[in-house]
Amino acid sequence: MPLKPLFDLTGKVALITGGSRGLGLQIAEGLGEYGARVVLTARKQSELDEAKMHLQGLGIETLTIRNDLTETQTVEPMVQAVLDHWGQIDILINNAGTTWGAKTEEHPLEAWQKVINLNLTGLFVVTQAVGRRSMIPRKSGRIVNVASVAGFLGNGPGMVPTLAYNTSKGGVVNLTRTLAAEWAAHGITVNAICPGFFPTKMTKGTLAYGEQRILEHTPLGRLGGDQDLKGLALLLSSDASAFITGQNVLVDGGASVV
Repeated sequence: MPLKPLFDLTGKVALITGGSRGLGLQIAEGLGEYGARVVLTARKQSELDEAKMHLQGLGIETLTIRNDLTETQTVEPMVQAVLDHWGQIDILINNAGTTWGAKTEEHPLEAWQKVINLNLTGLFVVTQAVGRRSMIPRKSGRIVNVASVAGFLGNGPGMVPTLAYNTSKGGVVNLTRTLAAEWAAHGITVNAICPGFFPTKMTKGTLAYGEQRILEHTPLGRLGGDQDLKGLALLLSSDASAFITGQNVLVDGGASVV
């Protein structure tokens, strides 16, 4: 069998949470380039409008739905809106996330809850809805969670402490493994991309504070770039990864191995 068709996403529908900017938008570009129709969700309509215009300029068929995953009662209607529009969801990219930097002894409870509610609870709720309404009935699906190397590691000396973020991403790492085992019987694969440091709006504060330390500790000597997640996201979203499930792949320039 030729290899190229395994990566072809023509006719597939990909729902990308937090897809209006940053890593989510990069993944949308990659999946769309290989034929996927993409659905972006995010909290800010203005950013969704900009992202849609950008993707359509690349020839990518795009639907946007304003949604806040922390408002869990809105998730089922959002998923149903996608199904009403395109009839199926083949790929779910769980990318929406947030962080908070504070010493643990000073970490506000409301900030802890904000991070956990979006990064972990919101991810669970949208995954459950997509699985129940589309993937399980169709006995097919690709779920790609965007976790983080922070789900495996603590913060080094001199870096901003982010206990809630690291804890939430550690939860995503094991959710990925556990759900992969459970939903394999339905023909659904579940994997996670675990980025290191990429220059995004969310990492702006950390990079301003510790970029030099990060670069010194990264064997490849640079931050993640605009193209560095696209190939892996495509692999895990396509038939090329049909026998890969429950894996958490670190994309960090080698920082986690030294």
